[in-house]
Amino acid sequence: MEAYCVKCKAKKEMNEAAEVEMNGKGGVKRKAMKGKCPTCGTSMFRILGKVQ
Repeated sequence: MEAYCVKCKAKKEMNEAAEVEMNGKGGVKRKAMKGKCPTCGTSMFRILGKVQ
């Protein structure tokens, strides 16, 4: 999955991508992808659509 690396300032394909669930406004659960940048190793995060 592609995400934006804040350190490299570019969109890149995440390494070790895993789907996580986070709390949104009003106690609603939100899906997100969490991984690492292939170049610098910084954590990358991308919020996905709402859980239904």
